Amino acid sequence: MTDELDGRETTPLVDEAMKKAAVCWVSVGDGPAYALWCLPLEGALLVVTGPGEQSAPGLADATEARVSLRGDHGGRIVTWPARVTRLRPGTEEWTTAAPLVAAKRLNASGPSAALVDRWAAEGCALNRLAPAGTPVAGADLPAESLAEEPRPAPVVRATRKPFRLHKVRRR
Repeated sequence: MTDELDGRETTPLVDEAMKKAAVCWVSVGDGPAYALWCLPLEGALLVVTGPGEQSAPGLADATEARVSLRGDHGGRIVTWPARVTRLRPGTEEWTTAAPLVAAKRLNASGPSAALVDRWAAEGCALNRLAPAGTPVAGADLPAESLAEEPRPAPVVRATRKPFRLHKVRRR
């Protein structure tokens, strides 16, 4: 089941995972996945990379990437192809999104406005990662993931009888 809204492809699983995301794993091309803090906004994830920020080689110039998100249990639940759009300083998109991302930036020195100005001056990339295809569910692992298949989980403990305070005798 795929919804197409405003030219983007998404599923309920991807939408829910993005709403709860604070960290995502992003890989560009055949490169490794990098853990990046992110901000969900309007059906996409916003990620800042560059000098003084997190490193994700190739993301600033990429048009496509793969994004993996985890669930409440901490394990990967979905990986989806993303369309990467770089928001440029001075554009309406930058003016709207950059202050929101800066406000959520942990351990930032100084006010949000100064952080946004630094990002623009130092050439940091504010990237928008929007769903752009069919996601891969958590059970469908790529061959190179080196993950083991789940072990069978038979019941290992017998169910205990309920605790009783005293025994009632019948005569």
